[in-house]
Amino acid sequence: MAKTAKPLPALDWLEPRVKLTRAFSLACFASLIVLLLIWNLLLADLHGASIWVVLAVSLVPLALLTPGMLAGNARTHAWCCFVVNLYFIQGVLAAFDPGRMLYGCLQSVLSVLLFCSALMYTRYRFQYERKLAGE
Repeated sequence: MAKTAKPLPALDWLEPRVKLTRAFSLACFASLIVLLLIWNLLLADLHGASIWVVLAVSLVPLALLTPGMLAGNARTHAWCCFVVNLYFIQGVLAAFDPGRMLYGCLQSVLSVLLFCSALMYTRYRFQYERKLAGE
């Protein structure tokens, strides 16, 4: 028994969702970068570590994704879902330390929001492109 293909939503239904999820994922992406910058530059006790090394390690994965995220590339948003899991894990671990609890909770929440919005953007964008192609 073969499955029948589920029909794609209409373009007028998909278009606002593509725009909304893209805007929300960009906002969460930028917020995560700002949180990491503020925490590491102003609030973190690095115990003598070089601030530039800490910033490089924490921001390089996001910097690699930035051009594709800004361009609206759906594949980059999909890769962002993989990368942001590292920040979620870091946030959960930081949340167990009483001195970094707020930072850890904020990082975890932003990571989850970014994951969900980037995932939905990827889904809606591919459906939108398939619909435009005549499927």
